[in-house]
Amino acid sequence: MATKTDIIGSLAKGLRVLEAFGAEHPRLSIAETAERTGLDRATARRCLLTLHAEGYADYDGKFFTLTPRVLRLGMGALAALPLAQLVQPWLDQLSERIGQSTSVSILDETEIVYLARAAQRRVMSIGLLPGSRLPAHCTSMGRVLLAALPEPEARAVIDASDLSPRTPFSRTDPEEIIAEIGRVRTQGYALIDQEVELGLRSLAVPLISARGRVVAALNTGVAAVQAEPDALAALYLPALLKVQDGLRRILP
Repeated sequence: MATKTDIIGSLAKGLRVLEAFGAEHPRLSIAETAERTGLDRATARRCLLTLHAEGYADYDGKFFTLTPRVLRLGMGALAALPLAQLVQPWLDQLSERIGQSTSVSILDETEIVYLARAAQRRVMSIGLLPGSRLPAHCTSMGRVLLAALPEPEARAVIDASDLSPRTPFSRTDPEEIIAEIGRVRTQGYALIDQEVELGLRSLAVPLISARGRVVAALNTGVAAVQAEPDALAALYLPALLKVQDGLRRILP
């Protein structure tokens, strides 16, 4: 186990500064960075200027923004994950077979992180790539992954989540979401009807390893054109379950 003398404090602070940026905070001043990280202004300034000097951030004299160079930090790690490498050919084949985009993600605290994706025609206005994040509580893959947790753990994730509605269809009552996760746990798949984005429905199943452990989630997202949301399961669930079965034999 690492001791205090093994830890590089400046590196840890720099990582905190990197994590301060996000979709809602793409541009940060020194003061804003200090506030979001809990660092003092001088330390935040040195971290930001170091990122700028190394090409990881742009600076206009007041605000810092991350550059595409930071993708090297995350994309390389994601691409090197055995799981992403294993599922990508299956995603490509599934997407071609059903004519819809397909994705695989994992759970990271209150969010899902996309590991792999095969895109067909664009349904979501949000551009999704490996490394993209969405709230777990209102996504089909998130609910599948939460259903794989013991109920107290799933409830703790919901309690820690921002349940602000993304659409008029979004569930915001924690008990209602917990009940839906229970249904997902029983039926083995999750169906989302326009809770993430208007006009989008998605269907997800868990990806289960040879040891019986849920390691990720697989989904497809389609335009909400069918009269009934349940029609989505009739159309695409058999294909997703076939991939689930095939991957079960090779996932560690």
